[in-house]
Amino acid sequence: MRVRVLGCSGAIARGCKTTSFLAGESLLVDAGTGAGDLTRDEMLRIDDVLLTHAHLDHIACLPLMVDTVAAARAGRPLRVHALPETLTALRQHIFNGVIWPDFSRLPSSDYPLLTFKPLAVGDVLTLDEHCIEVLPAQHAVPAVGYALRSAADDAAPWWVFSGDTERNPGFWARVNQMNVAALVIETAFSNRERELARLARHLSPEVLADELDQLDPTRRIPIYITHTKPAETETIMREIAALDQVRPGQREVAHDIRWLSASHVFHI
Repeated sequence: MRVRVLGCSGAIARGCKTTSFLAGESLLVDAGTGAGDLTRDEMLRIDDVLLTHAHLDHIACLPLMVDTVAAARAGRPLRVHALPETLTALRQHIFNGVIWPDFSRLPSSDYPLLTFKPLAVGDVLTLDEHCIEVLPAQHAVPAVGYALRSAADDAAPWWVFSGDTERNPGFWARVNQMNVAALVIETAFSNRERELARLARHLSPEVLADELDQLDPTRRIPIYITHTKPAETETIMREIAALDQVRPGQREVAHDIRWLSASHVFHI
């Protein structure tokens, strides 16, 4: 299984695009500004979009992408999978005929360009070549994470994405049961802004360290840090590295922590 990082920044700046991953050729995980780097042909090959939540940095390119491929998708609607609350937010605030056309009813209700597919934590879906499990997240709005693996092999390892989250014991309980090849987890704020992170329900390095203490210490999983704010990335990664050097004495384990960059490709 191949997962391409289109965007993984917590905000925009030159060279910084917000969250979006392309799994294979047909599945998009979140539709932040990184999705804007896809060619039109690549967009046309996407049949399903998994959204973690409704915040703009994770959905910004979805309405524009639908418009880009509209003429070629007649009779083949793009399927958007998300929590019911996320789908309601899209209907009310984006595809409402005011901010953007309601492509779930255009060109007609019988033949829309977009369909909404509700999901719930714990659901397991098969979409084309991918098996997907919906994981819990704890964010300022209803949110989920996702685990993906090849649908062709039940024993295949998982690529796991936390989505936007703060402290999340349910997530770690499930991750510890999985054969994980790579874990992508957010850390949006530095320790200097730990209180803002708590209020916004994001992780800071200090809280990330607490969360990683819930990971089975016998397992060595590559951990990729995503969603860092452009102005804070160096500080966040320095603080994470410092904490990971100090704390292993408690656990007799040091984590394999890496910064995630756009254009990185996972081969799982």
